[in-house]
Amino acid sequence: QVQLVESGGGLVQAGGSLRLSCTGSGRTFSSLTTAWFRQAPGQEREFVAAIRWAGGDPFYGAPTKGRFVVARDLAKNTAYLAMNRLEPEDTAIYYCAVGYGDSISSEKDYDYWGQGTQVTVSS
Repeated sequence: QVQLVESGGGLVQAGGSLRLSCTGSGRTFSSLTTAWFRQAPGQEREFVAAIRWAGGDPFYGAPTKGRFVVARDLAKNTAYLAMNRLEPEDTAIYYCAVGYGDSISSEKDYDYWGQGTQVTVSS
């Protein structure tokens, strides 16, 4: 059974940084893609970033605006989302997801989801 465990969320002041982690177990992710999505209260879930496990190619959604960096550690089966210069608008529950990610930003491409981690940015 595939499990994704997220960590690293919390409360931070505007301008600060956080690094989210997503550790997978239950299968090999080498041919897959890990993505990060987020959902703010009252809003739809949106794509944030993704990374291909093979080759490590990163992809970024509009919300990152050059402030976020996605990475993965093959040995630890863990993907990371480093978030810098955080803004109150970044407040949301952040989810990691794993799948083939053919279209990268579509939720439908991801079969496995983490439980989500809350990120709150105060002004």
